[in-house]
Amino acid sequence: MSAVQSASAATVVLDEIVPARAPWSSVVAAGQVLSIVDLGGNQAVDCLLYHAHDTSERYSAPDTVAAQGSLSITTGSVLRSCEGRPLMTVVADDVGRHDTIGGACSKESNTLRYGHHTRHQHACVENFLREGAKWGLGKRDLVSNINWYMNVPVEPDGTLGIVDGLSSPGLSVSLRAEVDTLVLVSNCPQINNPCNGFDPTPVRMIVTAPTGPAAT
Repeated sequence: MSAVQSASAATVVLDEIVPARAPWSSVVAAGQVLSIVDLGGNQAVDCLLYHAHDTSERYSAPDTVAAQGSLSITTGSVLRSCEGRPLMTVVADDVGRHDTIGGACSKESNTLRYGHHTRHQHACVENFLREGAKWGLGKRDLVSNINWYMNVPVEPDGTLGIVDGLSSPGLSVSLRAEVDTLVLVSNCPQINNPCNGFDPTPVRMIVTAPTGPAAT
């Protein structure tokens, strides 16, 4: 089910456009569904999850990967916390594969990978710090993140790549909150590799709540 279909079958409680390069955050209540729509196509969306009532419990890439036996995330993937608790579940995915290991770009990593002339460029870590501060989070609260729409193939020798994404304009991924979940997003500003097609674009965030008998 696409984000548009989900929205038409439920009550829309939030519908916002996140500008290119910008951060975003919201608490998604248990049972609600967050849909992330790639408006322009080929746009990476870095994401962190926290238990809304105890942010010391947060998304854990190792627990998620180990539990599902796969490095990639798609429909049916359960995004687990450092306590092994399900935080969110992927209930729909138009793309088919999302990254768990590529991490978030930063001024430091840009400098290392692409040269000192990139140090002034805004990056995802700075977005996370700016947005996380609204919720009392700091640098020590940043952990390995999810990269929606980002294509990071793993070669047989273990080498990682960052290549053109698999998404197209209007495709979406939808996540159901299993507990009240604080979602932090950096709409990735990276322009030095093809994760955003060298042209960052806006994304749309839609939160819906179930209606009718399924909501009771």
